[in-house]
Amino acid sequence: MSNAMSTISVQGSIAGELDRQRLSMPAAEHVPSPLEIIGESPSLKRVLQQVETVAATDSAVLILGETGTGKELVAKTIHQLSSRRSHSFVGTNCASIPSGLLESELFGHERGAFTGAITQNLGRFEQADKGTLFLDEIGDFPVELQPKLLRALQEQEFERLGGRRTIHVDFRLVAATNRDLGQMVEQGRFRNDLYYRINVFPIQIPPLRHRSADIPKLAWHFAKKYAKRMNKRIERIRAEDVAVLMEHSWPGNIRELQNFMERSVILSADPVLYMPIEELTCARSAAKAGMRTLAEAEREHILQTLRETEWVVGGPHGASTILDVKRTTLLDKMRRLGITRPAC
Repeated sequence: MSNAMSTISVQGSIAGELDRQRLSMPAAEHVPSPLEIIGESPSLKRVLQQVETVAATDSAVLILGETGTGKELVAKTIHQLSSRRSHSFVGTNCASIPSGLLESELFGHERGAFTGAITQNLGRFEQADKGTLFLDEIGDFPVELQPKLLRALQEQEFERLGGRRTIHVDFRLVAATNRDLGQMVEQGRFRNDLYYRINVFPIQIPPLRHRSADIPKLAWHFAKKYAKRMNKRIERIRAEDVAVLMEHSWPGNIRELQNFMERSVILSADPVLYMPIEELTCARSAAKAGMRTLAEAEREHILQTLRETEWVVGGPHGASTILDVKRTTLLDKMRRLGITRPAC
């Protein structure tokens, strides 16, 4: 990677060694900054290469991934590596704002535009002028406001709510969602022209279960972070506990792991980190009753990925890349599991 990627920490070695008894952490170690992305898995490295490539442009980016995978962190990293880094990064979660308030939140309003609008308000588009606008959960954007959003993205101009003067802005768009926007377009819940406008450069963030080799580094990062915040001394994590972490499916992804590590630090009274591992093992046992065979689960996962990629197997955005396997390996699995593309 180029020198620009030095902003991102893809740490080359885990702090300490995993031996038969424990994972040890040295007394002094670099603490990653908020914008550093931790991990060395092939799927994550591909994401970082895409981030570096697109950051040098002004093109729109659509970040795709499950909840808790770190989509906002990737968006901030794109901003920090871009020529706009000296200007504002302005983010909005489209799902957290009622649809009746979202227009004012994004586009601003004039004084007297509605009851209670006693002053003029600058929206997120104006705040992001010369910088980056991050629209998280864009799949939840109200259909009735999508034409106005499309115009703002295409022309980089709009009118404040209750205003007549056209406002011109210069911003770079990064959007994110955990939804299948292509399917939403087919269902009439998302405009196809807006979808094509934001889907210039899609980046698929892998779920944590697909990059389990990164879990020890992430666990140490969060352990150190919360130990420092709580003024506690944490020196070791038991190897058997790390093994359980790596086996867990983490449906909440990195956010779930982060919360679990914070809880572990709270419960720890000595330098050996105490983890409430029983929470993870009980959850796994409760799920066993509804479990399918490994072959069934693998077949369904491959099918779902192929549907999402419209049955594209190879290439940078194909199913083999998302699944982190070679194209030939995926084709062999498809033959073995009896997976064929539907006729229509």
